[in-house]
Amino acid sequence: MSAKSDRSTTLRQLLDEKGGDVWDIDPDDSVFNAVTKMSIKDVGGLLVLEDDKVVGIITERDYTRNVILKGKTSPETPVRDIMTTGVICATPDQTITECLEIMTDKRVRHLPVVENDRLVGMVSIGDLVKQIIADQKATIEKLENTGRK
Repeated sequence: MSAKSDRSTTLRQLLDEKGGDVWDIDPDDSVFNAVTKMSIKDVGGLLVLEDDKVVGIITERDYTRNVILKGKTSPETPVRDIMTTGVICATPDQTITECLEIMTDKRVRHLPVVENDRLVGMVSIGDLVKQIIADQKATIEKLENTGRK
């Protein structure tokens, strides 16, 4: 990734490169189906959408804490019973640094990206860290090339 080689890389730039694919599930679907979808898509969380609105998020952590440890069964438990509500969202114009601060402060690993009440993507903490590393690498290369002239 090389969205922009400075600390002001925005989520819009990141999503332009990463893509805006968002994996979601209905709140009345089973936790088993949610975990299966996470496995197939190789993601750690799914947005829970109802009428195209974000109503929650279900993560691997929700599953382990609210199904396994509570003795529930995933085929009979609906997503709405274990999902996290009050999802914190970001906007495309927020910077990666701002979002990392939010994620650290709020202790979340996924941020849906919403613009004009429309879901445009989702980023994980891993996406942001990967971009910061790419930005730093580009900056170092630029400085090294400048020093050789």
